[in-house]
Amino acid sequence: MAANFLHGVETIVIEKGPRPITGVKTAVIGLVGTAPMLDVAAADRTLNSPVVIRNPVDAAKYFGTNRTGFTIPAALDAIFDQGNGPICIVVNVIDPASDVTAVTAEAVTLDTATNKATLAHQQVSSVVVKSGDGLTTYSASTDYTVDAASGVVTRLTTSIIPAGGSLKVDYSYLDSSKVLASDIIGAVDVDGNRSGLKALVGTYNLFGYVAKMIIAPGFCTQEAVSTEMIAVAEQLRAMALIDAPIGTTVSEAIAGRGPSGTINFETSSKRAVLCYPHVKRYDTATDTEVLEPLSQRLAGVIAAKDVEKGYWWSPSNTEIKGITGMELAITALINDSTTEANALNEAGICTLFNSFGSGIRTWGNRSAAFPTNTSPENFINVQRTADILHESIEYAMLQFIDRPINQALIDSIRESVNGFIRTLIMRGALIDGKCVYDVAKNPVTEIAAGHLTFDIEFMPPTPAERISFESFINVELLKALK
Repeated sequence: MAANFLHGVETIVIEKGPRPITGVKTAVIGLVGTAPMLDVAAADRTLNSPVVIRNPVDAAKYFGTNRTGFTIPAALDAIFDQGNGPICIVVNVIDPASDVTAVTAEAVTLDTATNKATLAHQQVSSVVVKSGDGLTTYSASTDYTVDAASGVVTRLTTSIIPAGGSLKVDYSYLDSSKVLASDIIGAVDVDGNRSGLKALVGTYNLFGYVAKMIIAPGFCTQEAVSTEMIAVAEQLRAMALIDAPIGTTVSEAIAGRGPSGTINFETSSKRAVLCYPHVKRYDTATDTEVLEPLSQRLAGVIAAKDVEKGYWWSPSNTEIKGITGMELAITALINDSTTEANALNEAGICTLFNSFGSGIRTWGNRSAAFPTNTSPENFINVQRTADILHESIEYAMLQFIDRPINQALIDSIRESVNGFIRTLIMRGALIDGKCVYDVAKNPVTEIAAGHLTFDIEFMPPTPAERISFESFINVELLKALK
């Protein structure tokens, strides 16, 4: 009987048929680190709060400029060097209120031409300027101004400070060395507030997507941090890009894969991408080459390739932009299995390829699951394709949850998934695949409990990691001579 009495006519609309499934965002990088927050306007400063950055302009606005000792600006620069399109979810963990070091009576002298003196540290606060003998305390805004970001004291024309005078300055500066592994790892407090890497979990509720690559450059060389990165990557179906420490040799990197190793590479997680060695870039502030982690450049390469080609493409064999060299030379030849590049790949380590005329290229298709796991899942692009397929389907199922179980619902779910799989096959993301409803896996007791089970089988394309030619000298071909 109908729920309500009606003496008349009604129309009941029944929705049936497949629903389109939209793929989740893939070129999303989760970055946790430190930023020179005194570069940033007070209203734009954040602490342990995820911020979405889509371009270099927003990067500078919310996380400042590239300064020695701070990791976020350099990482964002490295990422955006690789191309347009990446989305970065950035978490700053340095606190200007507590991560500071006090300096007492630092002696500086004003430049007579510029009326300026530069302190030994940048990102300064609580500045007190005194005469060189320490007997006179000068007044801010009357005698001098301070650029807190750069640590520059400027003598004003109204000042009683003598031109070219000697000063003693008390101040505090934002000290990135105060940031500990525990700050990067983060925590969840009693109110549910998340910090550090844990702040990357749950960003779907905030932005509608989560990070698919996780980096913590400068900190991931600590095993405690890299272990947590992998744990968060498992939760998010992401890849954790982990660097070896600066100064690691090729032998130490490979040995690090085993129990006798001394670095943070002892993992067989399919979520870990091991990066070695560091790369060099030109630093305009110091007019020198400096080392930076490979992980941030590789993350940018993966994101740019996602946008340009598709997430089913391997990140390997792609020239890295914005670098001037490598921490150390890695021998590499495309047809020589004894090179260091090949030995590193054989141990499940992504490295660099630099041969004649090739430029410096990413080199390595496999996660840390290799060589323990020899299934296609150890290919980075295969695992990422599987992640995107699974997550896209799961999110799309919200519209079917709690509907009455009947044949129309089963058909709608199955055909929605098959439609999505066909789209991925057409794009080249899958070789083939299908979704089926197996009656044997759906007994009446399970259906009565409101539970449906579907089978999905699929195969992403594996990268052409090895190409072999079999060559024969055939004397019979001499018969072609006339």
